[in-house]
Amino acid sequence: MIPFRRPARPARFEKLVQPHLEAMYRFAFRLAGQQQDAEDLVQDVVVKLYPHLDELEGIEQLRPWLNRVLYRHFIDQVRRKGRRADRPVSDVAEPEQQATFLDSYAADVPELAEQISAERLKPIMDSVIRELSPDMRTLMLLHDVDGWSQEDIARVLEIPVGTVKSRVHRCRASLKKKLLERPELFQQTGRVEQ
Repeated sequence: MIPFRRPARPARFEKLVQPHLEAMYRFAFRLAGQQQDAEDLVQDVVVKLYPHLDELEGIEQLRPWLNRVLYRHFIDQVRRKGRRADRPVSDVAEPEQQATFLDSYAADVPELAEQISAERLKPIMDSVIRELSPDMRTLMLLHDVDGWSQEDIARVLEIPVGTVKSRVHRCRASLKKKLLERPELFQQTGRVEQ
């Protein structure tokens, strides 16, 4: 009888992680906002996980777990470097997602919907989004741009769904307030909000 030989460690790791790399990259790009930063983020996480192959093989739902690790690593980097995303949301989101995203905020603030075209709103929205903390910006991009469910976000961030709901609400309220505080939104119409 020939004994069963387990595949070599690199082959096992590749078989386990390879199916998730594209999704990890997309998630990293949403977080980092730049191709090089996203690639570096995924590479850092993969290198960090390689020594823990035996533990990885025991994880039932690997994709959400990998996204959690990726998110934590990103937040650690942001906190260590004290930096914010360099790219505007309009560069990170596809045009259809941008339109839906901008329309949802404009529809919630009637003064904006009546007076401002999406083209005028984009650069101001990008500026306002850059002012958010990395945690809030990530939450807003995942929920309002990428369409992740609150349950999925809660699983990845390892927080209760109720916390996700309240944070989404706070983030939206903050964005609306910041938008209404921008007089440049109303200058071309001759009306300035008070």
